[in-house]
Amino acid sequence: MSPKVDYKKDFKPLYLPKPIPEIVDVPKLPFITVSGSGDPNGDDFANAVEALYSMSYAVRMSYKSDDVPADYYEYTVFPLEGVWDLVDRSKPATDKSNLKYTIMIRQPDFLTEALFERYRVQAKKKKPNPLLEHVRFEFVEDGLSCQMMHLGSFDDEPASFARMEAFCTDKGYIRSSKIHREIYLSDPRRTEPSKLKTVLRFPVHQ
Repeated sequence: MSPKVDYKKDFKPLYLPKPIPEIVDVPKLPFITVSGSGDPNGDDFANAVEALYSMSYAVRMSYKSDDVPADYYEYTVFPLEGVWDLVDRSKPATDKSNLKYTIMIRQPDFLTEALFERYRVQAKKKKPNPLLEHVRFEFVEDGLSCQMMHLGSFDDEPASFARMEAFCTDKGYIRSSKIHREIYLSDPRRTEPSKLKTVLRFPVHQ
């Protein structure tokens, strides 16, 4: 079996940026995703996260099955990510009930649509979850983006986004959309807000 792939080492530019803005070109990558809306502190969001991890660990542990996927390699499960938008753009971003999201976990290159459906069946049997039916396997490409590591509470993110937008203006880039991506490197259930690490990213063009 090939050496274990660890996103913190093998994909460091995408997952461990410095706490200062930078421009990065993000390629098309495979993800398991699920979409929803509303307050992320609610049950629907928790079920969506659980569904993603249930599927991701089914893929990760598939080497123990009688039918190991072709080209399987050992790897560290990737972190949870979320692409965020607003249901009603006229309302403030601080209104959490107005949030719209697609949350996702990146997958290894060997995963196929057929394998994905097989693991969905397995996950349903192991622990039923209504959101498993809505989980998708798809490729996502962020392309040219501005990103930085945000240190601290989610509620303090606007200051980091302001720094990113000022950086883009200074370097001749324009933010393409109000939609943004967050990559969660800390578990908010086990980490105090001041120590949270979250990669922030939004698309840009020149």
